[in-house]
Amino acid sequence: MLAVGNNKYLSLALVSLFLCVPARAVQLGIDALKESDYALLAGKRVGLITNQTGVDSQGTRTRLLLRRNCNLVALYSPEHGLDGTQPAGRYVPSRRDAATGLIVHSLYGPNRKPTPEMLRDVDVLVFDMQDIGCRSYTYISTMGRCMEAAGEHHIPFVVLDRPNPLGGVRIEGPSVEKRWISFVGQFPIPYVHGMTVGELAKMVNAKGWMETRCDLTVVPMRGWNRNQTWEKTDLRWVPTSPNIPRGTSPLYYVATGIVGELSGLDTGVGGPAPFERIAAPWLNAASFTRYLRSLDMPGVSFREYRSGRHQGSSLRIDPHAPANLTALGIYMLAEMNRPARPDLFQRTSASKLDIFYKVYGSESIRPQVRHGTPVGSIVGAWKTTVQDFRRERSLYLLY
Repeated sequence: MLAVGNNKYLSLALVSLFLCVPARAVQLGIDALKESDYALLAGKRVGLITNQTGVDSQGTRTRLLLRRNCNLVALYSPEHGLDGTQPAGRYVPSRRDAATGLIVHSLYGPNRKPTPEMLRDVDVLVFDMQDIGCRSYTYISTMGRCMEAAGEHHIPFVVLDRPNPLGGVRIEGPSVEKRWISFVGQFPIPYVHGMTVGELAKMVNAKGWMETRCDLTVVPMRGWNRNQTWEKTDLRWVPTSPNIPRGTSPLYYVATGIVGELSGLDTGVGGPAPFERIAAPWLNAASFTRYLRSLDMPGVSFREYRSGRHQGSSLRIDPHAPANLTALGIYMLAEMNRPARPDLFQRTSASKLDIFYKVYGSESIRPQVRHGTPVGSIVGAWKTTVQDFRRERSLYLLY
C-alpha cells in the first residue's frame, strides 16, 4: 500500500486520477486522426464529405476540427443535407455553411458525385458520416460515387471509420441483380452487410464495383469489435436522418423498410416511432399479431396496434436479436398482401414499384408473393448469397 499522506504531489496525482472521466470504449477514425495531429492531411487542401453525424467521440463536429487544424477548402453533403433535416428523396440545394463559411456542394441534387468544378481546389477527399448498416441507406452510395470521382481525378480518398450500429456479425437478405443497381442499391451485397464504412470502402475498391478505383486510405477505429451494436459503443447517437432518430432505429428500418416502399401501409414514418410498426386498413390487428408471434423470430416481440382505420402490429427488437429481420419483412409482406384487394403491387404506382424493386434488389419478389411461394423458400434462396458474401468480405475486415 502507498503511503501518500506526506506527499502532496502524489496525493494530487491520485485525486486527479480518480476524478478523471474515463475514456470512451470506442474511438472513432476522426479521434485517431486527431491523435496523429492530422498528419495524413498535412499540407493538403481538404474536401470533406460529411453531415451532422460527422463528429468526434466528444461530439465536436469534424468539419470544425478540420477547419481549425487543416486546410479545409470544400464541403459535400449527402441525402438529407448537411444538417440531416431534409426528408427522404428530396433534392438538397448547395449552400454556404454558417459554421465554417465554406460552400456545401450538394451530392443529392442534379449531381450524385462531385463534378470536376467541385474538386478543382482539392488535394484529398475525406469521408466522415455515420451509416446504418443497411444497403438501401444512401450514405454508402454517396461514398462509392465520391470514391469514383476521386479515382477519375487522381485525388486520394480517406475514410474515417465508424461503427456499424447493427454490429459486424448480422448479414441478411438478397443481393442486387445487375439490372437493379441504383443509388438505393449501389453494390451487389446483402441487404444487411455487417461491415463498417471503412471495410466496405476497401471491398468496393478492390472489387472494382465503381467504374474507377481510387487511392484509398482507411483510418480505423480503436476499441470496436464485431459483436458491438450501437448501445455497447458508449457513443452518443446523432440522428442520421429524420426517421432514424435513435441508435436502435436501424433495426426497425431493416425489418419494415422494404415493405414500407409499397402503398397503403403505415410504418410509423413521420411520427415519433418510425419503422416500429406495420399496419394497413384491411388488416385485423389480433389475427395479424397472432401470425407474427407464430414465426420463429427470437428477440422480437409484437403488440397489437390500432389507430383510426389502420390495424396491425408494433414491434420491439432487442439489438442482439438472433431473428432474421430482413426475412421478417418478407413474412409481413406476404401476410399483408394475402387479404389486400387490390394487392399491394397493384395499388402501388409504377414509379414506387421501381424503387421497391431497387431496394429489394430484384422484381422476382412480386410473382413469388402473388403466387403464394412459401416465404421460407424465398428466404432460403438467400443462403448462398449470404455465405458467399461472408467468405468474400473476410479479406477486407479490419476488426
